[in-house]
Amino acid sequence: MASLKELKNRIGSVKNTQKITRAMQMVAAAKLRKAQDAAEKSRPYSDRLGGIIRNLASSMTDAAGGPELLVGNGKSDTVMLVVATADRGLCGGFNTNIVRKAREEIVALEKSGKKVKLFLIGKKGYDQLKRLYEDQIVEFISLKEERSLHAGIAQDIGAKITAMFEAGEFDICKLIFSEFENVMTQTAVAKTLIPAMADLDEAAEEETSGPDLNGAIYTYEPDEAGILRVLLPRNINTQIFTALLENQAGEMGSKMTAMDNATRNAGEMIDKLTLTFNRTRQAQITSELIEIISGAEAL
Repeated sequence: MASLKELKNRIGSVKNTQKITRAMQMVAAAKLRKAQDAAEKSRPYSDRLGGIIRNLASSMTDAAGGPELLVGNGKSDTVMLVVATADRGLCGGFNTNIVRKAREEIVALEKSGKKVKLFLIGKKGYDQLKRLYEDQIVEFISLKEERSLHAGIAQDIGAKITAMFEAGEFDICKLIFSEFENVMTQTAVAKTLIPAMADLDEAAEEETSGPDLNGAIYTYEPDEAGILRVLLPRNINTQIFTALLENQAGEMGSKMTAMDNATRNAGEMIDKLTLTFNRTRQAQITSELIEIISGAEAL
């Protein structure tokens, strides 16, 4: 049985830990409001840009001859997975869920005979995936030093991905991240970045109705292919930026929940240790009284 001093020290240690977890919970809650607002505001822009690209693609007389970023290069031998996770831990199963989704994609692709390459964003995903797939990692980017997310980060990442595609380093690119739903729920998803038409077709199937054009006929200057050559790289940047914002909101929501659970667990542990401390102290006092009484009776 632990001594009174050991129990007292342990109670003090757990109380200090509880203060830290409570402070981290409050910080995560404050950051969550801003991150959630940013993620929700980015969705309409991302969806609308996808709708514009889809409309332009459908207006092309020769859709198969469109830009390679739209229709692909005709091959599907090499697939690059862009896996976006957080750079910090203490956020429950947030990073693990994204990595699990990435591993499922890797296993499925390799079973179908595809070659898989990994482009990793975030240290936690890199630490987990490099244990099994270190030879397949072609790029790693950490955003730990970035004080806030901005479009320039996504633009740099998008430029690297586009350059790698144009150099023929892969045929298909998928983006894996966590889609924020609410504080308790974040879902790991995989979206196709290149060719863009694959993801746009999936989005079109989910839409129940299209916009009412009232019989209007649109003509484009320059032609649709020329506009798409400008919009497609921007769409890649936008999708990446939206994914990073979704990840940030999900990370803060998961961290707030994890720290709340840790604070509650610390409180329960303090109660149990305090009860044990009081019982041990009472038993010690009782033992001393018995010794005193026994000594007095012996005299």
